[in-house]
Amino acid sequence: MIVAGFMLLAVGAVDLVRQFAPRRWIGYLVVTVVLLLLGSVSDALLPMLIALVVGALWIWTMPDGRSARLGFWPAVLLALASIGSVVWLGGRADAGLIGDAWTLRSPFGDVSFDLAVLALGAGVFLLESANLVVRAALDGEHTWRPIELVPAAEKSGDEEPDTGVAEASAPRGGFKGGRLIGPLERILVLILTLAAAYPILAAMLAAKGIVRFPEISRDGETGARAEYFLVGSLVSWVMALGAAFLVWWAAHS
Repeated sequence: MIVAGFMLLAVGAVDLVRQFAPRRWIGYLVVTVVLLLLGSVSDALLPMLIALVVGALWIWTMPDGRSARLGFWPAVLLALASIGSVVWLGGRADAGLIGDAWTLRSPFGDVSFDLAVLALGAGVFLLESANLVVRAALDGEHTWRPIELVPAAEKSGDEEPDTGVAEASAPRGGFKGGRLIGPLERILVLILTLAAAYPILAAMLAAKGIVRFPEISRDGETGARAEYFLVGSLVSWVMALGAAFLVWWAAHS
């Protein structure tokens, strides 16, 4: 599972750098150094090198300023690689230097270093990388995307980055909450699923539909807004639930 954890952590970290770091090359350098140190002290240099390669490929195949070359298929391949790592490789008996001093307890029992890395990687991936996947899924259905949800840069033909769901769901007041709401929602889905708080999870997901219902009800005959909302939400929820299941499987395998 250490391979899956490092891959998700590397991908999530580089996307956070792309979104928030003013100088990306410095951010990439910091991420590389930190991950290499983690790999060294945990006797996992090979998984770490694999993760760095995956992170570089992710940057190339999932750009943040234009449509993805391969749609959301890189995310599908990453998911398959992560599942395969957890199912067939499992956890390690020895986590190197850090394993000797590692102690982490939870209400569900002791948490190994490999499991902690997997949970951290899943959480980091759901913050910003998942936004890119949702956008790629919506871009794949751009023929029916509601015109009022298209960012102004697209309408005018400017070269400004398309921010996808985050821009599309920006309230009239100017607060672009979509990029914040999505990650918070996915993290909550991850936590509530792992905690088996299914009634609360169902209530939260239902509440989102209720909040958006007045907007969707004005959709007219095309149904484009409803489809846009459903595709974005379902893709986001599938990623969060998939990450939770992956962590659960690793913890119980």
